[in-house]
Amino acid sequence: MQSINYQEGVVITATELKQNLGKYLDYVEEQNDVVITKNGNKIARITPYVTDIEQYFVVREKALDYQYGGKKVSYEEFMEIYEKSTLRMELINGEIYLLSSPSIGHQEILGRLHLFFSEYFKEKKCKVFLAPFDVHFRKKDIKEPDVMQPDVLVACDLKNNVTEKGRYMGTPALVLEILSDSTRSKDMIDKLNTYRLSDVREYWIIDPRQEQVMVYNFDDSEIGRFKVCEKGDVAQSHLFKGLSVDITDLFYDLF
Repeated sequence: MQSINYQEGVVITATELKQNLGKYLDYVEEQNDVVITKNGNKIARITPYVTDIEQYFVVREKALDYQYGGKKVSYEEFMEIYEKSTLRMELINGEIYLLSSPSIGHQEILGRLHLFFSEYFKEKKCKVFLAPFDVHFRKKDIKEPDVMQPDVLVACDLKNNVTEKGRYMGTPALVLEILSDSTRSKDMIDKLNTYRLSDVREYWIIDPRQEQVMVYNFDDSEIGRFKVCEKGDVAQSHLFKGLSVDITDLFYDLF
């Protein structure tokens, strides 16, 4: 073995791999990575095989360690973990949060909202997207971005903000979150703060428990307007004239 890099594992040449394949397979079996080089360039990596459930518990352990152990992960570290995982996760204030599968009620509401929003933005410049859809939020005066997946977002700056890999790197004009029992505090406090500091213009919070819609408008990173809409009301966007949702229809006959 030529050298060991503690972030990448053992680094060897392609020739050495051919000559000692069995030895390096044993090394990988012990949960180590082997990086292969050719002509001085890294060309491949052999990693231990893990099942989806094993991967879940490994990433979950790391995420909980960051949440409850007082640790923080950088944006670059998060992206490295994220790229290697099939799990849905978010990065907020340096903490990793795993996203659970949504409930039936959540999906019913999401489907209705998509119909309302898609009809309004049909043939308009702005486009509507649903989760899972990563957005990298760059907060005012804070170096490390947050990476989150709003349930619904409206993007009006797609031009020049989509990478060659099809990733959106702009800032949505409007974002919307549907609360669940496990995300109430995060959506109402942490995400509200991130959206406020990231030049998002409007934030809708859908509360199925209270059958309410809260509409926030931000002005220069501060809350400019705030309104709570209940059954019998119509939630209206201050940012997009004519965009509205009837609260009674939104919550009618949910499963």
